[in-house]
Amino acid sequence: MDDDELIARLAGGDDVALRELFHRHAPWLAARLRMVLPAADVEDVLQETFLGAWRSARNYRPQEAAGAWLWVIAKRQAAMWLRRHGRDEGSVPIEPPAELDPVEAAIVRADLQVALRSLGPEDGPDRAVWELVYEQDRPIKQVAQMLGVPEGTVKSRAHRVLGDVAIRRFAEHPALRD
Repeated sequence: MDDDELIARLAGGDDVALRELFHRHAPWLAARLRMVLPAADVEDVLQETFLGAWRSARNYRPQEAAGAWLWVIAKRQAAMWLRRHGRDEGSVPIEPPAELDPVEAAIVRADLQVALRSLGPEDGPDRAVWELVYEQDRPIKQVAQMLGVPEGTVKSRAHRVLGDVAIRRFAEHPALRD
């Protein structure tokens, strides 16, 4: 069963699907979360991530990449954990882990550059939404105020950005799943 089917079953309340999704994705999510959280707290954030997935599974669109969808949930959970514990709530990094082979890290960075270029010019609206929503984990309402646009516009741009093929490819890059 692929991830899309698992998430569809999850939306129907299937806890076996939740366990399978956790088994498939928790290891690489934990590796990325360890870059910003104390190791002892990664498990709690992972649990919150999969509870968030459980609650929002009905909103998942099969054309999205499941890994990217889960990472967005995990990033938000990590940002909330950092805020609750009075830590710097700067963006959860999207850079590859330092322990990657230097060649693999260079490939991942090149993939990221391609993905970011696909969002248009640096001062364009899609790039701004990517940075504010997905890198800085700012709330939609705050981003809308900062950009001077309605919240619905921010939501649709965020959805479009996450749906971009290049961004999905980066978010699910195998080098980030160790």
